[in-house]
Amino acid sequence: MSRKYKFREKSGAYFISFATINWIDVFTRDAYFWCIIDSLDYCRKHKGMEIYGYCIMPSHIHLIFRSALNNPSGLIRDFKGFTSKKMLKAIEENPQESRKKWMLWMFERAGKKNSNVTNKQFWQQHNHPIQIWSLKVFEQKLKYVHNNPVETGFVTDPIDWKYSSARNYGNDDSTIIEIDLN
Repeated sequence: MSRKYKFREKSGAYFISFATINWIDVFTRDAYFWCIIDSLDYCRKHKGMEIYGYCIMPSHIHLIFRSALNNPSGLIRDFKGFTSKKMLKAIEENPQESRKKWMLWMFERAGKKNSNVTNKQFWQQHNHPIQIWSLKVFEQKLKYVHNNPVETGFVTDPIDWKYSSARNYGNDDSTIIEIDLN
C-alpha cells in the first residue's frame, strides 16, 4: 500500500504533520525553531500560505493551512525542501551543537537509503494531509495541534508553548507569527 497521500481538493484547507527522519529531536534550540518560524512567515507573506494553526514540537510540526494559489502539495514540497537545506546548514554552522556529528551522520545515512535524496535527508518524505471539510473537523484538529505540547508533558496549558498558534487564539500579545484567523 502506498504511503503517498494526496491533496485532493486544491483549494481546501488541510491538517498535516511532518517529522524529522527517525523522529530526531532537532528543535531543541531557539535558533532552529526560528528557522521554521521565519520560513512559515515567508510562505505566508510570499507564497500564498494561509496558516490557521501550527505547533512546532522537538521532532515534528503540525500545521493547519490552505494554499491561496491552489497548490498545497507544491507549497509543502517547497517548504520542506527549503527548510531542510536551511536546518542542515544551521546545524552544521552551530558551534554549540553538541549532537552535530551524530545528527549529520543520521541525516546522511537516511539520505543514502533514499534514491530521491542526493545527500542528506532531514524530513521524512511521507505526508498524510487531512482535509478540513467542516468546522467540527477544524476544531478537532486545532485542539489536537494545541494540546500536543500538553500531552507530551512540556507544558500544562497550551498557551504556554511558545511555538504554537494557541497564543494567537488566546489573544496573547507574545505571539511569534501572525496567522489567518478568518
